Amino acid sequence: MVSTTLALGPSFLDPEHILESLGPWALWGAVAIIFAECGLLIGFFLPGDSLLFITGMFTAQGFIDMPLAVVCLVLTVAAIVGNLVGYAIGYRAGPAIFNREDSRLFKASHVAKTHEFFEKHGVKAIILARFVPIVRTFITVVAGVGRMPFSSYAVFSTVGAILWATGVTVLGYYLGQIPFVRDNIEVILILVVLASVTPIAIEAIRHRRRVGA
Repeated sequence: MVSTTLALGPSFLDPEHILESLGPWALWGAVAIIFAECGLLIGFFLPGDSLLFITGMFTAQGFIDMPLAVVCLVLTVAAIVGNLVGYAIGYRAGPAIFNREDSRLFKASHVAKTHEFFEKHGVKAIILARFVPIVRTFITVVAGVGRMPFSSYAVFSTVGAILWATGVTVLGYYLGQIPFVRDNIEVILILVVLASVTPIAIEAIRHRRRVGA
């Protein structure tokens, strides 16, 4: 097992705490969270990137007693299914989703910003968004609202899910076997979070520059 880490926020959002508390059900808890983050509008605050990384590391350490290939497969399937559910929600809700009132778990501004991201990057946004927190939750809905051809959406969302869910999990699996990473996991998680939010920061800076120009 890894050493105790410094929480990056509330314990219920700390990926290591989540998985440790679930014990033998850790993998299936991760599957449920990945599905929610990819497919349900309430999942945008969930720790997807760091959760995948920790899941890979726990697999390497034997805490999750399943082969890496199986772990990657079920997490990727969860992401793909979540993507399809998000698309269906957007397709059925239509433009009304943009007029939904704000609540603690929903912000219309998140949808609006995701729509801008989608308009700027086109179909490749479906892949790029996998690596951008918040955007990856809402991009599926926006694709459905925009009536993106389902065949194209299914292909790009599947590719994105594989690159994200499998890629980050494999990264955690192999890096988690390095003593420095294992003994300084809190620092690594902070780096993972920073890497995740960097695209948002860059986009925000560019937007401010365009507005100020």
